[in-house]
Amino acid sequence: MSNFLSKINDARDLHEMSVADLELVADEIRETLCNLLSKRAAHFASNLGVVELTLALHSTFDFLSDRLIWDTGHQIYPQKLVTGRYHQFDTIRTRGGLMGYPNPEESDYDLFVTGHAGASVSTAVGLRSGDDLMGRDNYTVAVIGDGAFPSGVVYEAINNASELKSKMLVVLNDNEMSICPRVGGVAHYLDKLRSNPIYSGVKNEVVNMLNKVPLLGDPTERMLFQIKEGVKAGLHGGMMFEDFGFKYFGPIDGHNIGLVKKYLKMVREIDGPVLLHVMTNKGHGYKPAAEDPVYFHTPPAFERSEEGIPVPLTKSSSKAFTNHAADAIGDQMRHNERVTVITAAMCQGNKLEAVREEFPDRFFDVGICEAHAVAFAAGQCKVGMRPIVDIYSTFLQRSFDHIFQEVCLQKLPVTFMLDRGGLTADDGPTHHGTFDYGYMRLFPNMVVMAPGDANDIGAMLDFSLSHDTACSIRYPKLNATEVDRELQPIELGKSETLREGSDGVIVCAGIQLVDCLAAAEKLAQIGINVGVVNARFVKPIDRDMVRDAIENHDFVVTVEEAMLHGGFGSAFLEAANDMRLDARKVHRIGIPDLFVPHGDRAGLLADLKLDVDGIVETCRNASGAAVDSGIESVG
Repeated sequence: MSNFLSKINDARDLHEMSVADLELVADEIRETLCNLLSKRAAHFASNLGVVELTLALHSTFDFLSDRLIWDTGHQIYPQKLVTGRYHQFDTIRTRGGLMGYPNPEESDYDLFVTGHAGASVSTAVGLRSGDDLMGRDNYTVAVIGDGAFPSGVVYEAINNASELKSKMLVVLNDNEMSICPRVGGVAHYLDKLRSNPIYSGVKNEVVNMLNKVPLLGDPTERMLFQIKEGVKAGLHGGMMFEDFGFKYFGPIDGHNIGLVKKYLKMVREIDGPVLLHVMTNKGHGYKPAAEDPVYFHTPPAFERSEEGIPVPLTKSSSKAFTNHAADAIGDQMRHNERVTVITAAMCQGNKLEAVREEFPDRFFDVGICEAHAVAFAAGQCKVGMRPIVDIYSTFLQRSFDHIFQEVCLQKLPVTFMLDRGGLTADDGPTHHGTFDYGYMRLFPNMVVMAPGDANDIGAMLDFSLSHDTACSIRYPKLNATEVDRELQPIELGKSETLREGSDGVIVCAGIQLVDCLAAAEKLAQIGINVGVVNARFVKPIDRDMVRDAIENHDFVVTVEEAMLHGGFGSAFLEAANDMRLDARKVHRIGIPDLFVPHGDRAGLLADLKLDVDGIVETCRNASGAAVDSGIESVG
């Protein structure tokens, strides 16, 4: 194994390397990625697929003056390894370590924290426009995958770039995947470009000739380039992009460093926007990942056997909240033929594979098009179906306007299942689902539910599918917890009291219910008797519970794994104010006005005072404050 990475302090070090040396660097990067997976889960297959593309880009351009945006930045690991972060790489996705996405605070090579798909072309067009206005003679590149390419904002950006006619490059990284296999008309169009046998044969001949001529400026090379373009035009290859005003080149082998460098150097000389279609394979260079890129998107930590077979280091026997949600969806679809489920390229993440297999006619994967997913659901709902929109909390934010316009304004009973609600730990601020309480409860004709444990999920879904307005149900990326109790039925705007207390009461909105109960036990040991309430509803909030909590206790502590601004605690205070109750008794625990970094969940919760000890501390302080202020219990 070569030892280049430890000596690369800056991506400009790649400029002097031969293609043969760059291929050795590629091997070393793959080995480093495999070694990382022996320590922790991380994005894997997507990073293996862009190793050669990363090296070709950074050995051709100087991205300290030129501009590079990676769409859906979980494929940033190779860039981190060649931009001076190799010696920190084993800290990636740990608290205080490197982020698993681009991070401008780490390096000048990272321009945006890109965790959501589709925005790269828009930001690149903006970068190019701004540099033009500032008189800078540099180059702008956006790398976007074929899975993200159907996103509507991509075409808004392409339309704008065509009008501006600025010199820039969009690299379409075509690996026939998003996280799951891609879907839709754009996917079919790209498949035609990849598989056209006539064009592919001519292309290969041209590529063979290009490999025999110098890198740039040779008249023969330019002539062959023009021949290739003439052949392509006759076969309509890439004409959709040409009609949008982009010069189209490709498709080419994205794992051939020398070939990609040749194309990059040639398209850099072309005026106006260019699209370079690059074919790669997720998991390239590691056979298990190449054969199953869905599983190896973010696999659990593993070690390699002598035969190279990955063996997971840990296996969880616990059922996740996501599995409970998927099972509940399947049960509803078995009993009600009007129920459909819609997801946005996250079938595997939402554990919907079994639902897709059992109900192919009522399962809809719309690709990375969350806004369309919601408007599509509204259309189904309008004609009598009962659609479930199953999307991560962080990604549903992309459809905010359509939740307002097409669902709530129309009084349509669409059900929203928000996976990854709360902190997603090592994925960091782009993926934490911390805003949904606030943005969902804004809308009239919207019910916002917060399951306290796994037992609430199925009951809440059953309630939602019989309710006459839209409903939101959020749950975390965690192994499921279950509170041992006689489950009380779900009633609109009604909470569930699990423990009575004479001194104070903890009101929990969400799955930290088990922590709240544990905190109550700890408090009892020091003589503070607190009750615990499972709020269940963020909207409408249980006003009777709010009145009882304030009038009959010395203090109230609200707990939510969500933003305090606009969240459940805010709803509690609003209700108290409306009823002219003493809001001085109310103490809120949640996420303050900041973006929570990545790190282990336990550490993040401790920092935010959202763990058991933090809840105990807040209750103790609230109990002392009640005594010091002379606030007395009314009951």
